[in-house]
Amino acid sequence: MLIGAAALFTLTMALLAAAFLRRRAGAAATMRPGPWLVGGGLVLPALVLSALLAFALATGERLLPRPGADVVTVQARAAQWAWTFSQQGPGGTIERVGTLDIPAGRPVDLRLSSADVIHSFWVPRLAGKLDAIPGRVNTLRIEAAEPGVYPGQCAEFCGSGHARMRVRVVVHDAAGWAAFLQGATP
Repeated sequence: MLIGAAALFTLTMALLAAAFLRRRAGAAATMRPGPWLVGGGLVLPALVLSALLAFALATGERLLPRPGADVVTVQARAAQWAWTFSQQGPGGTIERVGTLDIPAGRPVDLRLSSADVIHSFWVPRLAGKLDAIPGRVNTLRIEAAEPGVYPGQCAEFCGSGHARMRVRVVVHDAAGWAAFLQGATP
């Protein structure tokens, strides 16, 4: 989108400069507006919007939660003012408060729910926001390319402790993920 916006800005500034230079040179004002209206008002926006639509559809399709053998499923329950994450390990359920552990390079489906009011899970470097609503389960697909620690927080005002409702996502490499599943928490 940045590249497309830069190209459109450059084209617009070039046309503006050409109009000023043409006026200074005393060129005749008998330019036909038809080609400019069709090209700049119909064709160019159609091309730009088609490219953006194709990019958005491809990205959205990749992020849709779909079952698969490689998908990690995590239950994320919000309550004023903390997130509780539960997932299955070989020895049973692993539960952590405020910290989500996931593997690098694998899709993770977060099944968001809430115990009290509407909360919103948001880790900007991993995915967009999605609400956790009482009585409903929403699924958010995230995938981290590299190991590391990614901060996030509740993005929906949920009461006086809202500012403290932060989350930390720990993304493990293969060895770290195996250790986490065996019960070794960092």
